[in-house]
Amino acid sequence: MIGDPVLRLSEVGKGFHGTTVLDGVSLDVPQGQFVALVGPSGAGKSTLLRLVNGMHLPDSGTVRTLGENPAACSRSRLRALRARVGFVFQQFGLVGRLSALENVLMGSLATLRLPRYGVMSYPRALRIRAVEHLDRVGLADRRFQRCDTLSGGQQQRVAVARTLLQSPELILADEPVASLDPAASMVVLEILKRISAEDGISVVCSLHQVELALATADRVVALRGGRLVLDEPAAGLAAERLREVYETARAGSAQAGAGDAQRDGRVGARDG
Repeated sequence: MIGDPVLRLSEVGKGFHGTTVLDGVSLDVPQGQFVALVGPSGAGKSTLLRLVNGMHLPDSGTVRTLGENPAACSRSRLRALRARVGFVFQQFGLVGRLSALENVLMGSLATLRLPRYGVMSYPRALRIRAVEHLDRVGLADRRFQRCDTLSGGQQQRVAVARTLLQSPELILADEPVASLDPAASMVVLEILKRISAEDGISVVCSLHQVELALATADRVVALRGGRLVLDEPAAGLAAERLREVYETARAGSAQAGAGDAQRDGRVGARDG
C-alpha cells in the first residue's frame, strides 16, 4: 500500500511575529502511510499541518500536497485541493443539536449547490454512504442520536466519518485524542490506522502520547524547537528515545528559565 509521496516538504520555514516556528523541515509522506507527528507543545506540529492544506503559507522552502503547491494555488484551486484533504481537529466541530447522521452528511456540503435542511434533504446516495461511514467507525446504530448526547470518543468518531464522506486522499489529524481518555483515544487511532491501511489513505496525526504513537503509527516523526529531530519506523523504536525529545525540550526550557532568573536577579541588584 505504500506508494509515491502525497506530501513533500522541502526545507520549509515559518515564523510568526519574529518567532521561528518551523526551521528547515523536509519530509516526504508516501501514499497509504500512517505518520505520527510528535513533539512538545510549541514544537510546530499544528503549524506544519496547516501548511499542508494552505491554511498557512511558508516563509521559505516549498510544500507540495497531492502534487499541488498550496502557496501557488488560486482561490478556487486551493478550495479544490482542500476538498481532497480531510482535517480532523481536537475540537470535534460538530453541531450538537443535530444527529450523528446529519453531522456526517455535512461533510458533503462543499460539493452541493443548495443549502440542506434535515437528513432527507440530502441525496439518497449520500445518505447511504454516510451510514456506511458511520458503520466503519462503529456508530451506525447511533446515527439518529443527537451528537451532544454522545461521549467525547463517539463524537470524534462521528467527525472521522464526516471526513471520510469527503473521500479524502490525505487525512490530517491535529491532536485528535488530546481531550479523550486512554481507551477512547486508542479506539479513535485504531480506526484511523485501519482506514489508512484499507483505503490506502495517508494519515499525518499529531500526538503528545508516546505510547499511542508507537502502538498505532507506521512511522514516527518528531519535532523539537521547529526542527525535525527524529524520523523512524515505529516498529522497533524504543519509547525511551521518543521521550528524550520531550525531556530535552523540558531541560532547555528549565535552563532558559534559570538564565532569565539570573538576569532578573542582576538587574534587581543594580536597581537596588
